[in-house]
Amino acid sequence: MRKLGYSKVRDYRAGLADWVEANEPTERVADTAPPPPEAEPDPAVVAGPPLAVSQEGILGRGPARVSRMRRLDKSVLDLVQQRSTLQLFMLWIGAILLSGLAYWLGALAGDHGLIEAGRPLGADLNGFGSALYFSFVTATSIGYGDIVPVGIARVIAIAEAIAALLIFGAVVAKFVSHRQEDLVSEIHRITFDERLDRIETNLHMVISELLSIAAMCENKAPLNRMSTRLDSAVLLFVGELRTTRDLLYQPRLVVEEGVLAAILASLASALNVLADLLACLPPDFPRSQPLTITLDLLTDLAKEICGECVPHAYTPRLVFWMDRIQATAQRIK
Repeated sequence: MRKLGYSKVRDYRAGLADWVEANEPTERVADTAPPPPEAEPDPAVVAGPPLAVSQEGILGRGPARVSRMRRLDKSVLDLVQQRSTLQLFMLWIGAILLSGLAYWLGALAGDHGLIEAGRPLGADLNGFGSALYFSFVTATSIGYGDIVPVGIARVIAIAEAIAALLIFGAVVAKFVSHRQEDLVSEIHRITFDERLDRIETNLHMVISELLSIAAMCENKAPLNRMSTRLDSAVLLFVGELRTTRDLLYQPRLVVEEGVLAAILASLASALNVLADLLACLPPDFPRSQPLTITLDLLTDLAKEICGECVPHAYTPRLVFWMDRIQATAQRIK
């Protein structure tokens, strides 16, 4: 098949008959039909780039399709979240003042202003004060009824009431969420510190388990017992290695140098013990498929931990342990 120009060829040893019996997809020239016409794309949906599959079988990453309305909602919420409580409050006051000015200008037009006690408000200073009074009453949804809008002023009053309620709701939400953000930050800090302690504890457990397996190897223990314990230890090891790798690549997580140095030193020690253990295993040691996959994943993760690989600058002591981890990982086979 490769001689005929095909590049993506897989060897299926069972043969075509077993392939068909297993209900795997097949294609015949006689059954080939023209593809159906493509449907009109939904204008409310933004389609991302097509996904591709590499030769290694890894699915390409592309942005999921996002509705334009949802994207607009997210941008508005982000805009409100970026503003402080004082800025939102000043925006609320500004909307009231602008609406009061609009009511007063409507009074200049004659029939599109405000009416109090059956008479239109004047365009003088007293009329401007009454317009501001009506604007504040409308924004707070009190509505005494002593002043009523007419003409275009009714549209302005409706728009002001909606905008003022939304903005004031955002101000109240900011006041309420401030304390909640402090509590969430404190909970996150405590949880994060506990997770760092758990990493160090698990790494010490991995080192202890690997040393026990190495002692079993020297004492010629049964291979199946060593294989089971080695699978479990390496699986735990790769989980903590992935977590440490994420710590180094996360820009928002701040870890003290001493804590991170202890974790990196434990990782380097565990990799060194694992490399010595793999070299000690007899040639007929049965490596399971999960163990092989986990060791490959562990090696790939360790290669991403080095002073030149991580996207942030670290102290020389941390860079030393990172480079030690990468060098030790090359001994694992």
